[in-house]
Amino acid sequence: MEVVILCGGKGTRSYPFTEYFPKVMMPVGGSPIIVHLMRLYASQGITNFILAAGHRKEILIDYFADRNKEWDIRIVDTGDEADTGERLLQCASYIEGNTFCANYGDGLGNVDLHSLLDFHRRAGGLATVTVVPLRSQYGTVKFDRCQKVIEFREKPIIQDYWINAGFFVLEKEVFSHWKGKNLEQEVLPHLAFDGVLYSYLHEGFWKSMDTSKDQRELDSICSLGRPPWMQVPLVRRVGAAD
Repeated sequence: MEVVILCGGKGTRSYPFTEYFPKVMMPVGGSPIIVHLMRLYASQGITNFILAAGHRKEILIDYFADRNKEWDIRIVDTGDEADTGERLLQCASYIEGNTFCANYGDGLGNVDLHSLLDFHRRAGGLATVTVVPLRSQYGTVKFDRCQKVIEFREKPIIQDYWINAGFFVLEKEVFSHWKGKNLEQEVLPHLAFDGVLYSYLHEGFWKSMDTSKDQRELDSICSLGRPPWMQVPLVRRVGAAD
């Protein structure tokens, strides 16, 4: 089984690093974040990677030229200006099996891939997206009717709201339903409209690296020992969102 990793965007929120490197090459614990993601997949038996490259693709080509020989890595030039949906579509001809995985190159989570695949097969759709609870980027303040402060909560989870965390499983047939250039704003909503998209709920660790601040936080987490994204928990099997 292959996993397509989106790693061709310009990553403008991570400037100036991304002026010279692809965003997925930002280091976490001494290794690029994309390598951590690939290790996550490899630790669960998926070692065939298709890297949908674009911006600064030559850095990826040079980096993987003499590394990770135990993995099958194919780097596909999907262009500097392509959007996320276009990049995945351009990789379709390189996918050999009927079922494949896809992911963003800048997010890490301790997702049980076997449970995810089991759910995808049971659901019977053409695509499954992993979703995680929405966590506020700000601390919240709780107060009573007199506006007396009761407590502060640091970046709480906002109940009943879930966000796209990547970690997709798709059937190759899904490309016959592919409409639009942007994965999040066009392709996925169209798949949902067609009734072929399901959601897999993940309540474990997940964090994306959108900014340099996120990079520092992930680096700090990694310095504490075995990173949490490599620790797949034995939790209840999760299912589709209502």
